[in-house]
Amino acid sequence: MDVDLTCYACGATATLADGPRCDCGEPFWVETDPGGFDWPGDGDRSLWRYGDLLPGERPTGLAAGAGGTPLVRAPRLDGDVGARVHVKYEGGNPTGTFKDRGSAVGVSVAAAEGYGAVGTVSHGNMARSMAAHAASAGLDCVVLVPADIPPSRLGLIARHDPTILRVEGEYGRLYEEAIRIGRERAVAFVNSDTPLRVAGQKTTALEIAESFAPDAPDAIVMPVSSGGHAGGVWKAFRELSAAGLVETVPRLYFVQAAACAPIAEAWARGEETVTPVEGGETVAYSIANADPPSGNRVLAAARETGGGVLAVEDGAILDARRALAERAGLFVESACATSLAGARVLADRGDLGADEDVVLVATGTGFTERDVDEPAVEARTVPMADLDGAVGDLLG
Repeated sequence: MDVDLTCYACGATATLADGPRCDCGEPFWVETDPGGFDWPGDGDRSLWRYGDLLPGERPTGLAAGAGGTPLVRAPRLDGDVGARVHVKYEGGNPTGTFKDRGSAVGVSVAAAEGYGAVGTVSHGNMARSMAAHAASAGLDCVVLVPADIPPSRLGLIARHDPTILRVEGEYGRLYEEAIRIGRERAVAFVNSDTPLRVAGQKTTALEIAESFAPDAPDAIVMPVSSGGHAGGVWKAFRELSAAGLVETVPRLYFVQAAACAPIAEAWARGEETVTPVEGGETVAYSIANADPPSGNRVLAAARETGGGVLAVEDGAILDARRALAERAGLFVESACATSLAGARVLADRGDLGADEDVVLVATGTGFTERDVDEPAVEARTVPMADLDGAVGDLLG
């Protein structure tokens, strides 16, 4: 099938066969014609309800169930943010993260194109997601991980029976190496910010916008790593604006962990390009990307929408994670909690208003990360005969 691509930076056009990046160095995204698009109304709640803005055809299997995640109003967090808080909970996807959106589109198109194998570069959620979607579609899956990956993560990826290769050397180089090898070996690599992945991930924003239609939220705050999801959200609102379905595009704020924050550092310096960093250890390890391939596109999205990029410390991330669990009922991955931690910083700076609707994107479930900030549990033991009195004591 023909999938047309466009470079957001220079306007160059290409097709999937030309690769994921423009000669100018920036990533392509899938070209669409949103002119006649309208909200689909009732029916399928998956991401395929937006099929007119997606490449490929509606699939069967696991991919058919991606998307359609809840937007949760969280009034007990309003005081933290100084605004009306809504949480887009991506843990409702088939493998528990937003990565399923990109995997669903990428694997479906690869299957339609006749590929027998797909692949990805990841040491966590994206690897699990791609392996699961490939298993459902009957395709082989090649997962490239760093050599020092913890055994616990490796075990989660292995459940869907992909071929896993632990690769020694600089992890950041794997992106380009995978694309090169994929071309030579007929493996469709769907990496962090490749066009098909971004096309699927933009549906996060389409669902948010449809939930608020005909209005739109005032601001969206989300974690950022490679920049693929961020670019997809920006692309979605550009399409909705072109279709006349939103009058005002939300301010887009992107949050990184302070220990590894190349995009936030570039933003603070007022630069238009991101410089790679060494990067340190952080509880938000799944977004600790020292050389984000779509970092420049994140800066462009923040500038165009009047938003920004910021970094938060690990202590603030863990505190936000507890707050999401205890006051919104949402157990999220540490990386996801950066959205609330970042929104708190924005509130302190006066960037959010009490009359505004703010959406925090929680990109994945915390149930794959049980070893992080696990609380000490103290529970009283009572005989059955004393249960009534014990409950009464607890309730005062």
